Amino acid sequence: MISVPPIQLNIQNARIGIDFTRGEMSIRQPQPDIEMTTTPTKIELNSPKGELKIDQDAAWDALGVSRRETFNARMASEGRRIAMEAIERIAEKGNRLARIQDHADVIADFAAEDAFTGNGVNYLGDPSYNNVDIDYIPHKVETEVTPGSVDYRATPHYAEVNYQPGKVSFYMQQYPKVEMIPPQIDLKV
Repeated sequence: MISVPPIQLNIQNARIGIDFTRGEMSIRQPQPDIEMTTTPTKIELNSPKGELKIDQDAAWDALGVSRRETFNARMASEGRRIAMEAIERIAEKGNRLARIQDHADVIADFAAEDAFTGNGVNYLGDPSYNNVDIDYIPHKVETEVTPGSVDYRATPHYAEVNYQPGKVSFYMQQYPKVEMIPPQIDLKV
């Protein structure tokens, strides 16, 4: 039998090369344009003056400088009182004069008593620390408010997007190859 040497095979596989660059994206968002206009609030205050009433008639009356009506009314009431007191004094003096049996100098006593007595007319009012009446009437403050406002306008800007696509390239880095090396056959027959 004849022996056949084996065939030598050299196999080279194929290799595919891939090169790629990534895609690039840039996004820019400009700020919106904003306009604001403000109208201020208006407040108007109207404060009418209050009323101050001072009644100092009682103080003037206590000082003897009262109003004519007050003075006349006081003199009328004082006149009645003085007339009644005078009638009483006259009656008492008559009674003293009628008692002759006392042997006193009644007329000289009358002269001495009358020399140091006043007329008894009270033309002054009552003195007091509270003779002046003060009244204050405040008036309500009138308030008018005109509300303000804010006008707001915004102009948006769209986003600016730039995209550079990436690239992919395929290429054969190594081609497939099969090499057959036959054995040397030396046959002699």
